[in-house]
Amino acid sequence: MIDRSKTGSPVRGHPALLRIFTIGVAGILSVLMLTAVAPPIVADQSDRAVVNAPVTLLTAPISGEIGLLTVLPGRDVRDGDTLAQIRNPRLDRGTLISLQEKASDARQKLDATRAKHESDLNYVSSLDDELANQTSQLKGQFQSQIEELRARVAQSNATSGEKKALVDRQSNMVTRNAASIEMLRPTTQQYAAAMHGAEAEVAKLNQKISQLNALSRGIYVGDELVALNNLAQKRRDIDLDARRMKIEERQQSAVLADLEYLIDAEQGRLATLADANVLSHGQGKVLTVGAAMGRHVNAGDTISSIIDCDKRFVVAIFSYRQGQSMMPGTRVRIDGSSLQSGVVSAVLPKTSDKVDERFAVPFPQTERRELYAIITPDGAGGDRTSAQQTGTADQSSCPVGQWVTVTRENGVVPSMSVTWHRLGHSVASWIRDDADNTDTAKNVSLDADTRRAGVARLHDAFRASKPQEPMADDDGAPGIRNLVSR
Repeated sequence: MIDRSKTGSPVRGHPALLRIFTIGVAGILSVLMLTAVAPPIVADQSDRAVVNAPVTLLTAPISGEIGLLTVLPGRDVRDGDTLAQIRNPRLDRGTLISLQEKASDARQKLDATRAKHESDLNYVSSLDDELANQTSQLKGQFQSQIEELRARVAQSNATSGEKKALVDRQSNMVTRNAASIEMLRPTTQQYAAAMHGAEAEVAKLNQKISQLNALSRGIYVGDELVALNNLAQKRRDIDLDARRMKIEERQQSAVLADLEYLIDAEQGRLATLADANVLSHGQGKVLTVGAAMGRHVNAGDTISSIIDCDKRFVVAIFSYRQGQSMMPGTRVRIDGSSLQSGVVSAVLPKTSDKVDERFAVPFPQTERRELYAIITPDGAGGDRTSAQQTGTADQSSCPVGQWVTVTRENGVVPSMSVTWHRLGHSVASWIRDDADNTDTAKNVSLDADTRRAGVARLHDAFRASKPQEPMADDDGAPGIRNLVSR
């Protein structure tokens, strides 16, 4: 018969243990829920942070084949360094040839116009000489005719004076009744004829004087000046043609100058399209290389990307409730990288793919009610400058793409994800140390067993080779010392 009083206590204890276990599990789950939901909202720490830096894309300025490529990922470059050379032997020179043909035609027309202008000027000069000679001869002729006419005028005046005296004498005789009136009438007519002849000679004299004055002014009037007038008209026509040639020469010169300018511009354009160098704009480190030797590239294709490590920064994600705590100027601590501390320089609510293209790595994805904190590390560029001076390629000087942990100075609430990660690493390290100690003990025992087995095999081999000389060492291992000595 079984005594239930002795066996009842364990049965009654099972519900209590189950209740304690259930409460413990519920408490742990509650703590996990609280630490997973509440701390990220008000945490002063974030492990969703990455080191980033602006990147510059170096593109091909022309289409062609890459003849020289000096860039390698991770190489430091300076401003003005030649990273690649592109050559394009297949160029369309049709425009240049057409411009050169037009320039050749314009040059020929200009030469012909200049020759015509020179010939017109020479013709005008010869006409001027001819006009000057004929004008000089006509002036001399007119001078002589004027002198002759003046003599005739003087003769006519003398004749008219004689006739006037005769008329006066006959008039006195008629007045004294010494002569009849019929004798006075012919004398009066002769006097009138002499006066008209004198007036005619004066008119001829004035005409010759006016012609001489007009000839001096280049006006050709009169029958004697018809040939000279035709010559002067021809001179004016040739002079007008020379002026027209001068205007046409200026026009052709302007057209030729424009064509030569276009030819120079086209030659410069072809020179830039035939051979171009890809230069670095600023210093930095080569991040990626998107081309190879002999590869054909089009204008605008990316040859390489240069990252500026001097302008590196950290992008950290915090809750929107931490916006006031992470205002610009707030100092933070950076763990997990060579960067140790920094200052919040900006707070961004969101970003875009277009903005991400300007940086080495894209910004981490945010969730609802989260924001970006842009952190400028202290002494950005100092590590890289020292690395360049010493000639070493230390990767820690430009830890772009490395995930870090950002903690606000004097922060109170930690990030539970960071806490759990650190706890997991501590436990893993503790387990690893125990395993290493156990393995060490096992290795020590295995080494001792191996040494004993080796000593035994050496002893057996020594006894098999020399059975007549049994020897014993001080430590009880026969033959070892002699074998070693041999």
